[in-house]
Amino acid sequence: MFEYISGLLVEANPAGAVVDCGGIGYDIRITLNTYSKIIGNKEVILYTHQIIREDAHLLYGFHSKEERSLFRLLISVTGIGANTAGVMLSSLTTDEIIAAIQTDNLNVIKSIKGIGLKTAQRVIIELKDKVAGISFAEGINVSQNSAVKDEALSALVMLGFVKNQVTKVLDKIIEEKGNLSVEELIKNALRLL
Repeated sequence: MFEYISGLLVEANPAGAVVDCGGIGYDIRITLNTYSKIIGNKEVILYTHQIIREDAHLLYGFHSKEERSLFRLLISVTGIGANTAGVMLSSLTTDEIIAAIQTDNLNVIKSIKGIGLKTAQRVIIELKDKVAGISFAEGINVSQNSAVKDEALSALVMLGFVKNQVTKVLDKIIEEKGNLSVEELIKNALRLL
């Protein structure tokens, strides 16, 4: 029903934003990726998806049409609702999710909170053909980074570090330094853990 909402960003947190459009404030649920793109802006445009339930009318907002399209694909998968799709898009970028689906990388999808083996398999099976034509910005580097990150994560968890903490540190290092070998990634992570 609503294509997008444009207006003043009144408040934002990692789970939601309030956008003032001519005196009406819209409460919009957002992903962590969208939050990182809009925080600090006075005016925003959020591409929306509306879900009408018996007990609520919910608006989900995304910083790009691509993120919204992936959200819509994810909620079409059996067993994935809007909240789970939001968690997926908060945990990984759209490029990482598409790369994981295209390369059958179950471990990346299973690493998301609330996603088990069967759900991860369903995501890949049901969406593989639908994302086949989509190209992702970083090309093969996304899947290479995912494989390197997975290997580094496994090694650091085996050393006794907490998985969630390690994941955040590895993401930060990859974002700042780009492509690294497993050894370089682990050495950098050990400095920060």
